[in-house]
Amino acid sequence: MTYLSAQPQFTTSWDDICYPVNPVWLGDLLPDYEIMATDKQQLIVGQPFRGTKTIFGIQSADYAIIPNTLIREVIDKLFADYKLEIRYTSTGEFSISIILPEELSIGGEQLQRSMILTNSYNGKTPFSVQGKTLTAMLDGSGVPSTSMYRAVCQNGLMGWADSFSELPKYRSWLKDRGQGKDKKHVANIVSGAKKDGRKMHNSRQTPELFQEQLYNLLVGQNYKSATLTTTVYEHLQQKSVGRADEKMLKTLPIPVQLAKQAYERLKLEQRLLDQDSSYWLMYNAVNHALFNARSSLTLNDRYKLDEKVFHQLAASSLM
Repeated sequence: MTYLSAQPQFTTSWDDICYPVNPVWLGDLLPDYEIMATDKQQLIVGQPFRGTKTIFGIQSADYAIIPNTLIREVIDKLFADYKLEIRYTSTGEFSISIILPEELSIGGEQLQRSMILTNSYNGKTPFSVQGKTLTAMLDGSGVPSTSMYRAVCQNGLMGWADSFSELPKYRSWLKDRGQGKDKKHVANIVSGAKKDGRKMHNSRQTPELFQEQLYNLLVGQNYKSATLTTTVYEHLQQKSVGRADEKMLKTLPIPVQLAKQAYERLKLEQRLLDQDSSYWLMYNAVNHALFNARSSLTLNDRYKLDEKVFHQLAASSLM
């Protein structure tokens, strides 16, 4: 089935995504029918504010909905001082940025620490914190320290390099990646994510258990120390875009229309910031296009492309 085209909407209020959502069983909905398809009989039904009841997806019996209300309660318990920015789709996907007070300077810009949580009611985007699924985190693969928030374009930037302990190891991985030798490290990073897969990424658990697990995973995180990704940002900022790089946007692993929008955004930011083009501005332009454009890409797909672009630009600036 072709996935619906959607443009992420923007809000700064939990209320826009914390609406009622619950399972409805096909047998209860169609009591006079004998249903032979037994693998998926659980409809995920939500009712956005001022909207009608919406069927976001149909799942197997062991699928557990994670209402955004549960996430909100944990975040409010953990952080007394934060700003909220959310991108969500009409198809039931959510990217939630928790923006913290701590700041970091990249070039002439002040970025803020943030945390990005994803969730969905359609089963297309698994619940994750900083790009890691809950199952992967509970299996011991950890959570990247923090992401960064860039106010000039409202970009939430994931810590894609933070799984590496130091820059030389990341450089080595980028080199192997360019030669197709990166499979071992990639397997280690995503093994947990693959383990909980499309069927199990929201496995059956109680709301109370989910909140306890999420709280315990986040409460001990260090939101102030420097991360490897921010070091890479510095390199991206220092790498100017020369004539040989001008066509690089066309080579990045994103759809052609998004590349065109990224190019327009790049030129706009050059004027807004009165700066020459750099790999830093190019990466942010792609990030902005990915998370603001109408596309059939799911939010999960957009994050995967964002990660690929980050590594490709990092390789060009570091190698």
